[in-house]
Amino acid sequence: MRIIVVGAGQVGASIAENLAESHEVVVIDVDAERVDELTYAADVLPIHGDGTDVDNLVEADIDDVQMLIASTDDDETNIVTCGTAKTLSDCFTIARVKNTRFLDTWRHAKGEALGVDFMVGTNLLTATETVRLSGLPAARDVDTFAGGLVQMAEFEIPEGSQVAGQTVQEADRFDSLTFAAIIREDDVVIPTGQTLIEAGDDVIVIGSRESVRELASEVAPHTGNGVANILLIGGSDVSYQTAKLLVEQGISPRLIEVDPDRARHLAEELPGTTVLESDATDRDFLEREHIDDVDVVIAALGDDERNLLSSLLAKRLGANRAIAIVDDWDYVQLFEEVGVDVAVNPREVTAEEITRFTRERRAENVAMIEHDRAEVIEFEVDADSVLVDRPIRESVPELPDGVVLGAITRNGDLVVPRGDTVIEAGDHVVVFVDTSVLDEAQSLL
Repeated sequence: MRIIVVGAGQVGASIAENLAESHEVVVIDVDAERVDELTYAADVLPIHGDGTDVDNLVEADIDDVQMLIASTDDDETNIVTCGTAKTLSDCFTIARVKNTRFLDTWRHAKGEALGVDFMVGTNLLTATETVRLSGLPAARDVDTFAGGLVQMAEFEIPEGSQVAGQTVQEADRFDSLTFAAIIREDDVVIPTGQTLIEAGDDVIVIGSRESVRELASEVAPHTGNGVANILLIGGSDVSYQTAKLLVEQGISPRLIEVDPDRARHLAEELPGTTVLESDATDRDFLEREHIDDVDVVIAALGDDERNLLSSLLAKRLGANRAIAIVDDWDYVQLFEEVGVDVAVNPREVTAEEITRFTRERRAENVAMIEHDRAEVIEFEVDADSVLVDRPIRESVPELPDGVVLGAITRNGDLVVPRGDTVIEAGDHVVVFVDTSVLDEAQSLL
């Protein structure tokens, strides 16, 4: 497939690098240096110029393009680029936007507005990711499959965890859970029952929500079994969207905002949220608000340094867990190294969502692991699959190394994959796949 990516910033570059492995990708950006740098990192065709310019789209052979992804940092530019492309081609258009109002307008028109076929709202997407992470104690990544019957989670095993030092067989005490992989430094390890789980490992599991939650309570027992007390720091749009999503789930969060006008506005717009007008770095205020009883603090102030400071202060004063929104891609690892439990980068979340969407055109659902080092894929088994009408113990040896069957759903019921399980046509299977064998695995599955 020929794809145009407009914007060679962090989002566009990540999308282009992922897609260039299996597609012909053209990258357009006004910054010639960024385009040139990307050509060294990935096999892409560079064009220096404005994606809204008809001449540049024509130069990119828009007539032969199947998909255009507008991923600059400017919402209006992305929308206009998609609209311009639609006047020249019937290609599928994807626009990245931060302002949720554009997303609301597009949805209201049922996806038939602005020349955009698919719109990705960065702020809403970031809020959704944050809510998923806050709902599962100790998780670094969470995704759901098969209409919510199956959950994938990534846990970092801390020092002192009940699981650290156990074999996979010893740790697997749950009826409907599969230990799919262990990410250890630069290696993706497909575990056997005798594989030892070490502190510092990232463990990928797939199973029922109940089993995943039970494992979470063993990975980090101090987090408890549930999340009820959530404190949002900052009145940004990400905080606003996060609060709305939490209220929809029956959780009544508190939100701290220092600006009186913004705090008043949020209090009017978020009836299920307690809005507190104060400075989130005021130690006395946090102690009066019983910060030591808070399950999760979510720092979304719109400023990386203030998010880091407020997260670490909240943790120091007793908050159980801290999630910080980090705008600078390069700061993510730093935040987690100095004490923030999870750093969520909106650009990374957006890039993964767009890449995931392009992959979902060949699958039911896709989750990307560790910057696409691996994927968890849901697909419906058809008559041509190597798995169909055979016990798993017979079909799995024909799959490449790096593939693990995590869960099966059949007629709305969860089926735990075992060696003698026979997979039927029409079953939905959730599979962990190392990216290095993705194409081969998909052709067989």
